[in-house]
Amino acid sequence: MTETPAVISDALFAELNAHFSPAQMVELTAAIAWENYRARFNHAFGAESESFSEKNYCAMPARQAHRATAAGAQPHG
Repeated sequence: MTETPAVISDALFAELNAHFSPAQMVELTAAIAWENYRARFNHAFGAESESFSEKNYCAMPARQAHRATAAGAQPHG
């Protein structure tokens, strides 16, 4: 989808359709289109990477239920 013009073959569409519902196909396409928009927008304004992919990242906090299970307690819910 990032090529201009976007060309999606019938075979690729059929393969995706076998794995995703129509609603999921719309969501997947919207996510790809948004990323394409964002990348082109940033390129036009010279916005560059902040190097997060080079061993720098924001760690997600551990989930409460995971900590309780890891400690041997039974999670609620």
